[in-house]
Amino acid sequence: MRIWCFTCFGEEKEEDSKDMSEEGILGNAIEGGGGGGGGAAAAADDDEMENEEDSEGGEKEGILIEEVNLQLGLFDEPSSSASALLEMEDFDRDSHNKRPKVQSFSLDWGIHFDNELSYVAPIYKDGGIDYQPESGVTIDDERNDNSTSKVEDLEVRMDLTDDLLHMVLSFLDHVDLCRASGVCRQWRAASSHEDFWRCLNFENKHISPAQFEDICQRHPNATALNIYGTPSIHLLLMKSVSYLRNLEVLTLGKGQIGETFFQALSDCHMLKCLTINDTTFGNGIQEISVYHERLRVLQIVKCRVLRVAIRCPQLEALSLKRSSMPHVVLNCPLLRDLDIASCHKLSDAAIRSAATSCPLLKSLDMSNCSCLSDETLREIALTCGNLHILDASYCPNISFESVRLPMLTILKLHSCEGITSASMDAISHSYMLEVLELDNCSLLASVSLDLPRLKNIRLVHCRKFIDLNLRSSMLSLITLSNCPSLQRINITSNILKKLVLQKQESLTTLALKCQCLQEVDLTECEALTNSICEVFSDGGGCPLLKSLVLDNCESLTTVSFCSSSLVSLSLAGCRAITSLELRCPHLEQVSLDECDHLERASLCLVGLRSLNLGICPKLNVLDVEAPQMALLELKGCGVLSEVSIKCPLLTSLDASFCSQLKDDCLSAITASCPLVESLVLMSCPSLGPDGLLSLHWLQNLTYLDLSYTFLVNLQPVFLSCSHLKVLKLQACKYLADSSLEPLYKVGALPALCELDLSYGTLSQSAIEELLAYCTHLTHVSLNGCVNMHDLDWDFGGNEILEKPRPHGLSDGDKQPHRLLQYLNCVGCPNIKKVVIPPKAQCFYLTSLNLSLSANLKEVDVASCNLCFLNLSNCCSLETLKLDCPKLTSLFLQSCNIDEEAVEAAISCCSMLETLDVRFCPKICPMSRRLRAACPSLKRIFSTLVPS
Repeated sequence: MRIWCFTCFGEEKEEDSKDMSEEGILGNAIEGGGGGGGGAAAAADDDEMENEEDSEGGEKEGILIEEVNLQLGLFDEPSSSASALLEMEDFDRDSHNKRPKVQSFSLDWGIHFDNELSYVAPIYKDGGIDYQPESGVTIDDERNDNSTSKVEDLEVRMDLTDDLLHMVLSFLDHVDLCRASGVCRQWRAASSHEDFWRCLNFENKHISPAQFEDICQRHPNATALNIYGTPSIHLLLMKSVSYLRNLEVLTLGKGQIGETFFQALSDCHMLKCLTINDTTFGNGIQEISVYHERLRVLQIVKCRVLRVAIRCPQLEALSLKRSSMPHVVLNCPLLRDLDIASCHKLSDAAIRSAATSCPLLKSLDMSNCSCLSDETLREIALTCGNLHILDASYCPNISFESVRLPMLTILKLHSCEGITSASMDAISHSYMLEVLELDNCSLLASVSLDLPRLKNIRLVHCRKFIDLNLRSSMLSLITLSNCPSLQRINITSNILKKLVLQKQESLTTLALKCQCLQEVDLTECEALTNSICEVFSDGGGCPLLKSLVLDNCESLTTVSFCSSSLVSLSLAGCRAITSLELRCPHLEQVSLDECDHLERASLCLVGLRSLNLGICPKLNVLDVEAPQMALLELKGCGVLSEVSIKCPLLTSLDASFCSQLKDDCLSAITASCPLVESLVLMSCPSLGPDGLLSLHWLQNLTYLDLSYTFLVNLQPVFLSCSHLKVLKLQACKYLADSSLEPLYKVGALPALCELDLSYGTLSQSAIEELLAYCTHLTHVSLNGCVNMHDLDWDFGGNEILEKPRPHGLSDGDKQPHRLLQYLNCVGCPNIKKVVIPPKAQCFYLTSLNLSLSANLKEVDVASCNLCFLNLSNCCSLETLKLDCPKLTSLFLQSCNIDEEAVEAAISCCSMLETLDVRFCPKICPMSRRLRAACPSLKRIFSTLVPS
């Protein structure tokens, strides 16, 4: 992206639009700073030069214009951008076919140009135009004979309307406006609009007095000026006073000013706001005298002077913050806001004199005034009866006793060492008080206030604070933290909605009467007792409570809540709780993480949709009645023996490792939860046939996990779970070979798709028959089957596919293809051979995992849709034959197979993308043979060889 900059910025009033005959050429549209007819003169001179050159046939030259550079920098050298344009001049003269050319500035050119304000003005010398090439950018204008067609060809038309352009330019600062003014006449006129130059902001800009004077002459109607951080600030101030008669807001700082500025300040009759920040005073000035009739806001911040005298009858706000001065004289009868914060040298008498001389004060900031005393506060209270805001923070000598400020609304007393419980008596007389801040008041022991308008109170890091008693119908925010001695809290409020009392380690008593309280956080209040439950139950004073956090309250042992409004309850980390009873019909979320000692739980008529009690290993008795609950996890409740679950909408139940769960409990659960779809009973050894027969109540059951149980017969499952799709029987070592025969002999579980028999003891023949006749299975897992020797589906081998059909199945029932998609035989120690030929009809097989089969020697797979094959850690693998055109991932990690065998195997895999041969000792990691054998390979993972 490039920005085209046309240097045609002038300041004069334009009347050349009536006189110019060629207004399309941007090079001739430049107007000077001399007179109103500068542009017309330039155009006339241009035509005269052109005619003269055409007649003589001599060398043609363009108009030479000097750029007056308002460069806001600390140096006088020409910018690198101007030099670059001059160097490009000769090259562009030839390449542009003698047409007026416009140089382009790339975006990276702005690094040096960011602090520049530039405008172009012709300098007339002896009746002509003087040219100084080192002063700025040149615009060459080489002409041919046909000047009329040249004007028509090079005319630049802007499609932006004046209103739209005005809106676009309103987003630019003054530096960018000066750049935009050089584009064309329309942009120059638009960028000079008074709307953009009413507020002159030169903060931290390097602008010379001449440049500043020129801008002030251009825009005398400016109303705001900011020259903070500019050099020669005193000269700029004097020029602004002279030229900007409508100035209303003036900001200055980071410089040195003289006394003459304050003497001339009265000449700015329209001035309303003056800000002097971080400024030094030259010529040994010891006193600042500010006299002005209309000044309303004055800020003298971070300035060092001996004495300040201010006489401004209209002044309403005065700030002397962080200024070092021992004396202040004020004559400002209408002053409303006074800020003398951090004026450390200001004596107590000076503070008293300044504040009491302004009887209409509403806001007073005296923070960090170390000399402030109670006597001064009492004088201020008597004089300033309308004082609303008082900040006396970090004043160590005040106790606020006997100070009466009835109209006070905001009081800040941070880190006031003299504030004690006796100070609260004086504060209680401020019946209009809305905000009270008492942070780091180290001697404050108790606060007892009855203020009807109090809205906000802060008590942070009050080390000796013990008792808090607040009564306010308007109280809406309490910030109370790190008060290690706090023991008792009593709060009455009609609009308080949130209460946070974290880490109050000594808090034992909490009394709340808050009709609108909705959120309470009592995290790590370790001393809270069981009586806290009464506070947050119905009738306890918080009828609208929705969220309660009692995390890490380690003194709670028996928790019982009966609340009609509670929605969320967190008891995480409450390790001492042994009994939990909840009767909360709208309760939707409860957290019991790390409640390691919970033994009894009763959740009756709760609105929970899910519940996880698996993190309560000592849970013995459970009673759940939740009409909306859909998910219940009891995983790991090893001693759970008494269970009553009444959840009519329950769809998922995980009772893994519930070793004490018996048939009668399971029967009761299935009868009361008829919509269960997923049931996990892993490692429930106490379950028998009677419990499994009760599953007939679950007509929607599709997922059943009976892994690690002592089942001998699956007949109850076949009879009661007719819609089952997933059956997991991992490590069911007591199942006989004949236990699975109903699957393919009588068509039991017709919807079954996934069967997991991992780590079982089924024989080779039982596995072969299952794979041969259960062609409707899509997922089969035989991981860790020690009795599985070979997986050979070749008709010349075991010929399991040609065995007679079981009784009850005719040849017409035989499916043309297997539906098997995923076959997992991970860690089968005795399997030696896997052969899956095309005759096996495994057309849908997409994933085959044989990893960790240490004795596997031969793999011969032909499958048209196989995508994933994992043979990692098959250290005995010798033969690999693959006819898998769609295979994309092959893992051979830690296999002792030859590189030639791998090369031959992958040569038939035209879509292979990922090959893992890490830790394969017979495969050279630097070899390119594998990639040559399979050009489709994108990733080959191999072990790096140290150099």
